[in-house]
Amino acid sequence: MTAHPPLFRFQTYPAEALRVVSGANMGDGIGLDDAALAGDIYRLMSGQTPQRLAISDAGEDGQPCVADGSAVGQAGENLGISACHMLMGPSGEVVEVLILTHDTDDGPRLHVLPLSSIKKDTEYELVGTETSSAPERFADIASVSFLTGTHLTLASGKQCPVEHLKVGDALLTRENGPQPIRWIGFQTRRAVGAAAPVRITEGTLNTSRDLRLSPQHRLYIWQRRDELGTGRAEVMVKAELLVNGSTVLREEGGHVDSYQIVFDGHEIIYAEGIAVESLLVTGQTRALLPEDLALKGSVDAAAQAAVLAAAMELGDDAASGDVVDRLSRASKGRRSN
Repeated sequence: MTAHPPLFRFQTYPAEALRVVSGANMGDGIGLDDAALAGDIYRLMSGQTPQRLAISDAGEDGQPCVADGSAVGQAGENLGISACHMLMGPSGEVVEVLILTHDTDDGPRLHVLPLSSIKKDTEYELVGTETSSAPERFADIASVSFLTGTHLTLASGKQCPVEHLKVGDALLTRENGPQPIRWIGFQTRRAVGAAAPVRITEGTLNTSRDLRLSPQHRLYIWQRRDELGTGRAEVMVKAELLVNGSTVLREEGGHVDSYQIVFDGHEIIYAEGIAVESLLVTGQTRALLPEDLALKGSVDAAAQAAVLAAAMELGDDAASGDVVDRLSRASKGRRSN
């Protein structure tokens, strides 16, 4: 049986949940082409709750598909990043939503992945649609990013702010010693919804300073005691699962400058003194990279890295209670009370 390891997990709605309440497509859920016309007024209907869609790049020809353990769909079903709709709220705020096309045995289904917070029972006017840039917009939220001011550990042991790094600088990696940076991406993005960064406060999980990461960014934790019941000492956990409202927070509002660090392979590096991952180059995140960037790591090696990282990742089912507290105990080998 083919494995479809999850790379990303996002909260999504079925397209029917975001319905036209006034306009040409009155009564219909948001769609594509003529099923989404500028001027139509949409509302996220009451009683709708988002479901977690897990996404893999182990579909046909490396394309995205539903991942193992997804709450939506069946593993292996193809996914397409079809469009990005811009909706304007009553106060003039713009909400962007991605439309994902999901191939099932009963035909295609559409899902809505909000890039910004969208309120229920609030009217939004469709003001624009982009299709060619939709995969890149998905890559924006799927990529692992370091925010301005984050200190990474050089091969020499020196701490360097990410914005001062350049291609060719060698960083210390956990498994492969000093490794040169092959590419650095830079973006300025709105800090809202799926793109709102996570701030891990100084001292939490042994950080030397506040550490701000993109929500999908995974931290590497070594457990002295298997506090989380994973059956392994090594655990990777997404930053968004650590949010507890006190020592780990989501920071909504304004804009942030973020950087993606790429090596020839997927590496564990050190940010503010703790182990985190570099950007894993997949079929989805490749949209951020220059077309002429040739990495020495093979496609097979990248796929293997994705499988290994997914096997180590803490799933939603294990992320109950205060995950930070449980991981802190696990890393110190302490028993729970």
